[in-house]
Amino acid sequence: MKSVLVVDDEFGIADLLADVLGEEGYRVATAASGRQALAQMRAERPDVVLLDFMMPGLNGAGVLKAMAAAPELAGIPVAMMSSLGESTIGGLCDGYAAFLLKPFRLGDVIETVARLANPAPKPT
Repeated sequence: MKSVLVVDDEFGIADLLADVLGEEGYRVATAASGRQALAQMRAERPDVVLLDFMMPGLNGAGVLKAMAAAPELAGIPVAMMSSLGESTIGGLCDGYAAFLLKPFRLGDVIETVARLANPAPKPT
């Protein structure tokens, strides 16, 4: 079973995504802060991370930077979530594999997680 870590300081969003993705067959954990997310990733490496950009303390850009610097976390696909447009987010951080604009459609979230959790094999 593939695992997803949902990182969002808005509990309603985190709980909704956990419920929806759990119904899709994923094992889901949540974190309410960037620091908590990094600790959880180190304890159990997820297959996919849904990461809110705007959080107090360590924001999404800081989490991505910490992940890139940690060999045990590098390479985990991250879908960045924000109410800011991707053109704004892209200028502030890099290293995410997908972007979800809030408010998002749950179908888009499910499709994005499925794509990131099951990447197409690279041609040989």
